[in-house]
Parts: sequence; structure tokens; C-alpha cells
Amino acid sequence: MSSRQLFVTTALPYANGHFHIGHIMEYIQADIWVRAQRMLGHDVYFVGADDAHGAPIMIAAEKAGKTPQQFVADISAGRQQYLDGFHIAFDNWHSTDGPENHALAKEIFLELKAQGLISTKTIEQFFDPEKSMFLPDRFIKGECPKCAAQDQYGDSCEQCGAVYGPTELKNPRSALSGATPVLKTSEHYFFKLSDPKCLSFLQNWTQDGKLQSEVANKVREWLTPNEQGLSGLGDWDISRDAPYFGIEIPDAPGKYFYVWLDAPIGYLASLKNYFDKGGPRSRGDARSFEQYMKDEKVEQYHFIGKDITYFHTLFWPATLHFSHRKTPTNVFVHGFITVSGEKMSKSRGTGIDPLKYLSLGMNPEWMRYYIAAKLNAKVEDIDFNPEDFVARVNADLIGKFINIASRSAGFISKRFEHKMGTLSEEGLALVQHLQQSAPHIAQGFEQREFGKVLRDIMLLADRVNSYVDTHKPWELAKKAEQAAQLHQVCSACIESFRLLSLLLKPVLPELVQEVERFLKISPLAFSSAQTLLGQGHEIGVYRHLMQRVDPHLMDALFEPSPSVNTEHDDAAPPPSAGPGGTPIEGVIGMEDFSKVDLRIALITACESVTGSTKLLRLSLDVGEDQPRQVFSGIAAHYKPEDLVGKLTVMVANLAPRKMKFGVSEGMVLAASHENEKEHPGVFVLSPWPGARPGMRIR
Repeated sequence: MSSRQLFVTTALPYANGHFHIGHIMEYIQADIWVRAQRMLGHDVYFVGADDAHGAPIMIAAEKAGKTPQQFVADISAGRQQYLDGFHIAFDNWHSTDGPENHALAKEIFLELKAQGLISTKTIEQFFDPEKSMFLPDRFIKGECPKCAAQDQYGDSCEQCGAVYGPTELKNPRSALSGATPVLKTSEHYFFKLSDPKCLSFLQNWTQDGKLQSEVANKVREWLTPNEQGLSGLGDWDISRDAPYFGIEIPDAPGKYFYVWLDAPIGYLASLKNYFDKGGPRSRGDARSFEQYMKDEKVEQYHFIGKDITYFHTLFWPATLHFSHRKTPTNVFVHGFITVSGEKMSKSRGTGIDPLKYLSLGMNPEWMRYYIAAKLNAKVEDIDFNPEDFVARVNADLIGKFINIASRSAGFISKRFEHKMGTLSEEGLALVQHLQQSAPHIAQGFEQREFGKVLRDIMLLADRVNSYVDTHKPWELAKKAEQAAQLHQVCSACIESFRLLSLLLKPVLPELVQEVERFLKISPLAFSSAQTLLGQGHEIGVYRHLMQRVDPHLMDALFEPSPSVNTEHDDAAPPPSAGPGGTPIEGVIGMEDFSKVDLRIALITACESVTGSTKLLRLSLDVGEDQPRQVFSGIAAHYKPEDLVGKLTVMVANLAPRKMKFGVSEGMVLAASHENEKEHPGVFVLSPWPGARPGMRIR
């Protein structure tokens, strides 16, 4: 099969706030699809960007006492911790305020104008008399003209999905000042979507089978003429008046492109930025951005939420087509994510804080798996249910998948010198069944039927676990004469575990990378399903790959953050800090304490980490076959040579953490005061003489 060339994007997040779980859901969906395509051998460029323009950014920046550019830069600076945290691997992240987008937006506008598709006309627009500015659609609220729902925005209704003009709202008010807006006239630029050639193109493009059926049906409604024979698609207002943060329209002083014109162009701008920085050249692609986009083999895909379908299936393809550019191969629309049945809403304070999730030490691949298990190719909302999350992750990933390796790897290491054996006829049949399932799983990833894919993989895992339960390697290990059978059974389990890891890799990339290291194999691809480790292959020492979800973590995740009163001088004083600068934590029982496995560790090696001023890389002997690698942020307090040969205390059962410089396989314990300025110093714990590596602290 020849390699496909894919250009993939997600919707551009508006740069007036941090990522919420809805963003993370979309990025995980796209990232899984991209990873699966790469495992099939296809070339993929996966890019994103901040949507940086518009009056809301300008207004938010003014409130923060910053320029719009600085405001956007500060928001953008916080993006990577989310993306790295959830293993979302964009090739490039840019901004719609970059020079590439300014140039492309102007080029596209002039090409549309040359096509006779740009017109001007004087319109009436709401003006805030208190703020002395024309109001963006989203800063006008009122009653929906279609369904009478209250508190709706000036461009669309969240209740009935109707799209309308802000002047159609009933009882409008300014969301900035609360004042009743007044109508004023202004000359605006329009993209003539009502032109017959635009309508003809859109009717063909949206109804040719590429879009999801429910999306195509909705678009058909928008394009269907009404009783007067007029299409529901009117000309698109693409300009805004100063003051406005955006891209100036050529030869039109005081006029700026409406953010929804230049935002999708940001997809192209981010890709161009990636090309101009040499990213593709580093991957062996010598083409320019322009050459790449003109290549007929290049496929272009956009992952978006259902709330922006109108823009991406009507405005965006028309903009591209009539400026002589490649139109999307497909637009993949997904629903919203709810939490226990409640709609996600930043303004209402509902939902999951992704950074809080990560700060609690919750495994990001738990979230990737759970979201993937809920997703399909339809435009359906998915629900995050805390109890279901715990049950599904623990049952599937730990009870079914990880369980296979944990029940067999130790026998191969201890009894057979880490070497794989031959397979029995039954074991070979099991492995071949998994091999034969790989193309079906790959097709499921291609079709974005992630939930079905994971159900099918877990059925395969069930089959492997049934094989384990039937042959009971722990019983075989008790009888020396059954050593050969034990070797065969465990080898079949490890071969099956490798294949299941391959199938799960798009969803669990970091965990499977650990599996690849454990099995001492090259990075897995779908083509790897046709091979086996084989007799004599040496595997590494098995270390537990993933912890169970502690249900108490869900309580902490959804525990509301304490509100802080910043408006009154007589607010209650903060509680006493407590000894060491922090209050004593709540009481726990012995059962809670016993879950933390503290071990004596010998520091066998220590070195500074290139590229970091805070971290030291320690090799710790905790009585296992091989030392563990642990990163510790103590470089400012200890020289590497002062630590080598010393005993310390480490958390031995902490889930491995993927960091920029490698995987940290535990945590060294140290003490410090909360207020390091007044009480400087970090003190690594050290046991009394006589302690030995591997001893457990009880």
C-alpha cells in the first residue's frame, strides 16, 4: 500500500483562556487518529494554533493591562504543559497573529475579490454608547428570535441551534456594559456566498458523501430555499470596524477582517510556519509549503466540535475553493463532553480542570483510554462519569491488559534467563488470531470508531486471559517436569501482550513505549503484527506498567477550589500555615499509608541533566535486577558527586512519569519549608547506618 500524505488540524482554541477538557477531548481524538495513520506508514503533518484575534481578546487584554499581543503570548506560553501532559504531539503550534496568517489572509481576500465575490454595503450594527464601540456578536445577548430562549448570543442560539444576525435578537443588551445598544450605520465588506456559483459549489461539496450523514443533513437544511425561493445562506459579513485586534483589510483604513475569516486560514499559516522552520525538511520532505498544498495526493482533514460546523462546512470550503486552494478532504465533527450528564461550561464552572487532573498525579493515559472508549464517528456527546472512569480503566487496562504481562513475564525472567521459548500449537493459534485482527483494528482507527476498536481489543485480551486461566502458569511452575510447558504458555502470553500493545499504541503511546523497552524491540507499527518475537528473543525485567485508579483521586479531582474574596478588605484571614509552612494533612488510616511503598535506595550514580538547571538524574539501587532512573529537582542544593554512594528513601510504587529528559521511575524523598526564601534548603532523607537497598519502610 502506498503511503498517504495527510494534513491534519484541530479547531483553533480562542486565546482568551486556558484549555478545558473539551479541548483535550478533541486533541486526544485527533492525536489517536494521527498516531494510527503513522503506524500504518502514512506521512502526516499535524498542526494547531491559537485563534488570537477579535474584540474579546482586545477587551480582555485591556482589563489585564496588557497589549493584545502580550496577552495572547502569555496564554500561548501555557499551552505546552497541557499538550505534553496528555501526550498530544502536534508537529507545530502557531498563532493566527503570525506574519504567515497576515499575508495569507490578505492574499485570499484579494483572490476572492478578483473573483467578484467581495462586495460592500452599509449596514446597521449595534453600538455600545457607554463603551463607544461597535459590539461583536458575542458581546450582545438577548432572547433568541426563533425559540425565545433567554440569555443567547448575538450570532447563534445554544438551545435550538438557530443562526441569525445580532439585530434579530429580542431585548438585546451589551455584555460589556449592560447598556441597551443603539443601531448605527457602517460600511462592511461581504463575501457573496449567496452568489449562484457559491451555492452550486457548496451543494455539491457538502452532499458528495464526504461529510458525516448528520452533518450533511444539517447543511442541507441551511442550503434549502425557503418558501420565497431564497437560500438560507446569506452573504457573509467579513469585516469589523476599529477599534479591533486583527488583520487590516487591504486598502480599507479602519477596517479589519472578522476573526472567522482569518482564523481557519490559521490552519494553513501554521503549516506554512512549520515548512518555513524546516520541519518537513528534517523529515526528508524537500517541498515548499506551496508545492505541498498543490500536490493532488495531499489529503486535508479538520477535527472540530459541532458548534462550529456552520463555519467549517460552508464558509471555509468556499473561501478555499474560490481562492484556488485545496478544499478539505473531510471535516470530522464531534459532540460535546459532559460530566455526569451536565454540559461542560467554563462560565458555569462545571467540568474537569485538565491541569488539576495532572497535578494530582493521575495518569494521562487513563484519560486518553476513557475518552477513546466513548468516541465514535458520529456527532454524539460523550459523558465523563467518575465511577465509570474508575471501573473501566481498572477493569480494562489493569485487570485485562497489564494483567497478561504481570502473570507471565516473571517466569520467563527467573526460570528461562529472560529468553522466549517456542509456542505450542494452541499458543500459536492464539497469537495468530491476534495477528489476523490487526487489519480490522487499523480500519476501525481509520474510521474513528475508537469505542468499538477498544471493545474489540478487550475481547482479544479476554481471550488471552482465558488462555492463562486454562493453563495456570503459577501451577505449572510448581512442577519441574512441566518447565517446557510453562515456557510455552508464558511465551504465548508475552507474544500476545506485544500484539495487544501494538493495537493499543495510538491510544496509550507512552505506556507502549515502556513495553517496547521492556520487550527490547523497535517501535511498533501495524506491519509489526506479521512478525513474532520468536524463540530465543531476550526480554527485559518486567516492572509494573500502570497503577490502578484510586477512587479517592476522583473525589480530589471534583473537589471545588476554595473561593477567594478579593473585593472586601474585611475578608476572613487565612488559616494558620502550620509547621514547616503548610498545614498538617487530613487524617489517613493504615490502609492508605500501606499503599505507599517506601524503600531504601542506594544512589549508584548521579549527574546533571543537560538542558535543565533544576534536575539531577539519579540511578537508584532498590534491590532489583537493574537500577532505576529517577529525576529529582535538587540540583540547586546538591552536587552530583556528593550524593553517589549515599543511601536515601524513595517511593518505589509511584507510576513512571514521562519527562522531557526521560522516564522517572520513582521519587526521592526530601524535606523543605514552604517559604524557601525565609527558610532556605532542601534536605534529602537518609536512613541510619545498617539499612540496606530494598528494605521497606513500615
